[in-house]
This record gives sequence, structure tokens and C-alpha cells, in this order.
Amino acid sequence: MDKTSWIGILMGLLVLVGGMILKGSDPIALYNPAALVIIFGGTAASIMIAFPGDEVKKIPSLFKVLFGEVKIMPLREMIPMFTEWAMVARKEGLLALEDRAEEVEDPFLQRGLKMVVDGQPQEYIRELMEEEIAAMQDRHELGAKIFSQAGTYAPTLGVLGAVIGLVAALGHLDDVALLGKSISAAFIATLFGIFTGYVLWHPFANKLKRKSEQEARTKQIMLEGLLAVQEGLPVRTIEEKLLTYLPAKDRILKEEEKVGARVEA
Repeated sequence: MDKTSWIGILMGLLVLVGGMILKGSDPIALYNPAALVIIFGGTAASIMIAFPGDEVKKIPSLFKVLFGEVKIMPLREMIPMFTEWAMVARKEGLLALEDRAEEVEDPFLQRGLKMVVDGQPQEYIRELMEEEIAAMQDRHELGAKIFSQAGTYAPTLGVLGAVIGLVAALGHLDDVALLGKSISAAFIATLFGIFTGYVLWHPFANKLKRKSEQEARTKQIMLEGLLAVQEGLPVRTIEEKLLTYLPAKDRILKEEEKVGARVEA
């Protein structure tokens, strides 16, 4: 579970309610069924108009990505795995990695390793796997675009809700007390529109983009590691090549671990 999504939403709600209290407003005013229908119903209607049905059907799976933890193999785990494969390949040949391919859980990595074992040309493997990465990014970009569009529509629908509320309020010009309450309620839709647009939908789109970038980067590292193993590069060279993808701080820690292992030996 991606806790940051839940924590962020909770913080946003607390800020909204807390801000209203500090400004002297009653949070009960947020309970406005008409405003909720206009904003959430209107946003849903706009998305269905803007995107084909087969793309709209993917929205539930996008929420799973947003609130679920994407399983990505850490680079610190990949480095010893690729160095081990490199040692086996140099000693026994690439065919000796066939059993390793069956043990790999990541479908992308497993597919690439099987192509390496089968002796496919490097150019073919790189082209095929990079096309798979690009296709994955296109699918993820679509999901981010849906939420980005929702973030664009929601604030404008809030203005529509305010206009509808003001039209209703003008019917109470003879009752000043009721007129004030009606005007206040009219702007609740605007509040919901801005809140959902900039606290929910746009941040959701950004999170999907970031998760897509992380996954694409991990797959690209896997590809480089596989091609290095196939090329028969020395273990030390493969390790140094993969270490360049680590942040400087993690690289230092990795070097310290290696030094400590040598001292214990």
C-alpha cells in the first residue's frame, strides 16, 4: 500500500477543515449534496465525454496503482544478481543461465534473460525491450492524462456550481438571512472544484507519471545489465556500470560494504 497517497489526502482534508475553522466558518457547510453532485458527477461526465469507453474502464486499475505499492526490484539487489549471472556465463556459458531464467519473477527481466540464453543478437534484444518500455510508458501516460484532464475540468465546474447557486440565491432577495446562507452555499461548489482539482486530480496525475518513470528506469537498467552479461564483460566492469545508476550516497555505502567484506575475509 502506498501510504503517502492516503496521508496526503488526509492532510488535505485536515487543512481544508482546519482552515475553515480558523477563518470562523462552520465545517458543516461542506455538507452540500448539490455541490458534490455538480463537482464529482460533472467531472465524471466530462471524463466520459473526453475519453473513449475502453480507456475510461481503466480508471479503477489506475486507483490501484495510485494506492498500491508498485513492486520494483531495487538496484542494490540487481547488482549482485547481474554479477552472479556474469560469473556463471563466463565460466559455463550463457546456456548455463537457463535455469536462472525460470527463477526470475519479473516478466520483463525473465523475457530478456531467455532471449540472451537463446543467443538473440544484442540489437534485436535492445530494440524489442525498448519498444516494450515505450509501450508501457504510453499506457501510463494515458492514465496520467485522464487525471490531469479531471484536474482541469473540476475547478471550472466549481464556477458553474457557484453560478447555479447564485441563481437560486437571487430567488431569496426578500429574505436577507436566507440570502446570505444561499450565497455561502453557492461557493461551496467552487471550493470543492478547486480542492479536488489541485489536491486530488493533478497530484494523482503527477504520481502516476513518477511511478511510470521509476518503472521505466528500472527496466532500462535491467536491459543494460542483460546486454552486459551477454557481451561477456568482466564482473567488475558490469558492477561499475550498474553502480553509476545509484545515487552518490548509495554508491559510497556500497563501496563501504565491499571494503568491509574484504576486511572480514
